[in-house]
Amino acid sequence: MRLEFIQARDLPDAWFQCVYRLLETGREYVIERGSYQGQKRLEFDYITIHIKYPGVRPLLPDIPPSLGIPNPVPEDYLDEYLPYLMTSAKQPGEDYTYGQYLEHQIAEVIRMYKEDGHATNQAYMTVGDPQSIYLTDPPCLRGIDTRVQDGKLHFIVYFRSWDLWNGFPANLGAIQLLKEYMASSIGVDDGEIIAASKGLHLYDYVWELAKLRTMCENPSALSKGNCSNEDPTQRA
Repeated sequence: MRLEFIQARDLPDAWFQCVYRLLETGREYVIERGSYQGQKRLEFDYITIHIKYPGVRPLLPDIPPSLGIPNPVPEDYLDEYLPYLMTSAKQPGEDYTYGQYLEHQIAEVIRMYKEDGHATNQAYMTVGDPQSIYLTDPPCLRGIDTRVQDGKLHFIVYFRSWDLWNGFPANLGAIQLLKEYMASSIGVDDGEIIAASKGLHLYDYVWELAKLRTMCENPSALSKGNCSNEDPTQRA
């Protein structure tokens, strides 16, 4: 397996660098089970992304107007998505929400840090249960680990499968808002995010948009020199 590591300034930078790197190094395959069965994914074997300043605004990807492509996440989406992450309310037809697993754990983690102190490794919030594997679409986010260090609340998150184009910016934007809320409730500053996944991917229907945004020409063939030589960290 090929392990990738990206260090990013903020959320838009993390998204851009991941798209750029995936077009260079991703593994292409046909989906045999799961979302968009029968279509293709371009996917990292495993990636870790260290985001130093995830609270810097804007939280959503930077798409230059000259490219003429829509932002993967609408501007007002995070306000709608946040209750899905933080509360147990479900809409008709939904098998689950992240909030149904996280709502009570959020309150307990806040209590734990406020009453018991910061020096603990037990403030971990789990998403899913043993029955989740039988769902048609099990939760993609599986856990949010936390650490208070140097007066800041840091998140370490893991996704079993993760749509890079739309899901990555929407999920991390909402997770950042959650972290800011929890940090304020605990009485500490907002910190960093470390995100990891063995399934961060682009579906084939967005490959052309990804190439346009990054100035890369051909997915899975970019190691042969078909990608812009500009430093991707300077283009986000």
